[in-house]
Amino acid sequence: MAISHEKGDVWRHPSEDFSVSNIRYFSRHKGEVNCCAFSPDCQILLTCCDDGRLYLWNSTSAKHLATFSGHSGPVKSCVFSSDGQLFASASHDRTVRIWSRSGTECTHLLTAHSGSVETVSFSPDAQWLVSGGWDNRALIWRVQSGEMVEDLRGHTAAVQSSAFSSDSQCVATGSWDRTVRVWKLLEEKEAVTLQGHLGNVACLCFSVSGMLASGSWDGTVRVWLPMRHTCLFVLGGCERVWVRSLAFSRDGLVLASTAEGDMVRIWDVTTGVCLKRLQGHKDSAYGCVFTPDGKLLTSGSEQLDQFATSSSKTD
Repeated sequence: MAISHEKGDVWRHPSEDFSVSNIRYFSRHKGEVNCCAFSPDCQILLTCCDDGRLYLWNSTSAKHLATFSGHSGPVKSCVFSSDGQLFASASHDRTVRIWSRSGTECTHLLTAHSGSVETVSFSPDAQWLVSGGWDNRALIWRVQSGEMVEDLRGHTAAVQSSAFSSDSQCVATGSWDRTVRVWKLLEEKEAVTLQGHLGNVACLCFSVSGMLASGSWDGTVRVWLPMRHTCLFVLGGCERVWVRSLAFSRDGLVLASTAEGDMVRIWDVTTGVCLKRLQGHKDSAYGCVFTPDGKLLTSGSEQLDQFATSSSKTD
């Protein structure tokens, strides 16, 4: 249902509560900001960029808390585990690293890729990690041991994006071959292949209800029911700009997207309508994410900044 938030006799759509406010810049980065992630308690913001480092920040005050070094190339992707105790990073140096939030040490160095690693994602149950890169492969790792347990092959070009379903049973991968593949974890079954994009699939995101959103360099966002092989909506496409990042709200009613240009767009995933355009960056917006409580959306920019837009959205 697309309508929520009752005030008296008036029903309001969740997007009406989104606005640009309390903008904070996190400006210690020495390169383009490629990715950002919140800890589950929403207190910590993790960022990574082309300077080869990861940064931890207090999400409220924007105070810099720690810098993590170890990668020898740009860090392309970063993510927290669902318990907030670990985070992972993927780099152009062909490695994936798992880090402990309680210290500055790398707990596991994962080295099976033969090319740049473009994406990394934890499963919601924190047991598994998926990574994908220029070697056209998606690898599944056991988080506790750092052991590789699956080598998913089928893409004919680099794997640029990945996401687990909310039940941790499926993983989706997006590729430069313009397809999305959805794999059943630890099952010897052929992947579901979703076709339709006309450019690299740069970002993926599952909703709590099982919808899958994919963003492409063709300028479109596609919303799928993956196991039915069905595309519900094709969003955007008129401006032919690269879609960089996607994030579903916690309730799954709205989807945020960033692309070339300076706007974060908010979409109604029940109608396919663009509801809001949030501005605040000095240049192109590169990444977006909702906090787990649904109250904050951040997006990184190529101008070495990071800003946070607050929202009064509530459940």
